[in-house]
Amino acid sequence: MTPTLTLTEQQTAAIAALGYNLYEQGKMSEATTVFNGLVAIDPGNYIGYAGLGAVALASEPPQLDLAVANLREAARLNSKDPTVHANLGEALLRQAKFEEAAGAFEKALELDPEEEDAGANRARAILDGMEIVIEEVQKMGVGA
Repeated sequence: MTPTLTLTEQQTAAIAALGYNLYEQGKMSEATTVFNGLVAIDPGNYIGYAGLGAVALASEPPQLDLAVANLREAARLNSKDPTVHANLGEALLRQAKFEEAAGAFEKALELDPEEEDAGANRARAILDGMEIVIEEVQKMGVGA
């Protein structure tokens, strides 16, 4: 019989924080190990998938298919996290899946009406930037 390891919410949060800190320090391999561990311990907890998706998105070069797969799973497990939807939107945008990206960005904004979530605010900035580019292209008459 294989022993099972269960973590408290506090332990899970601490491990997720470690993974996030490693990610922020650019230690992608170590962050991946931590997030893979979270997924292995509790495949129903979205945080590990969200972390794996963020790492894949931030990798050089980005691993977009892996990012999308992990972020979709994170969104399936917790549809209420605006940062997950923002990251998914960015990954889909980079894959030129514009309609899907727009849907993910819209969900991120919908979940953050107070404009407090950093991920949703990043989605807002991406959308604002895209609007400016579209307006400038239209002014230039490109594609007309």
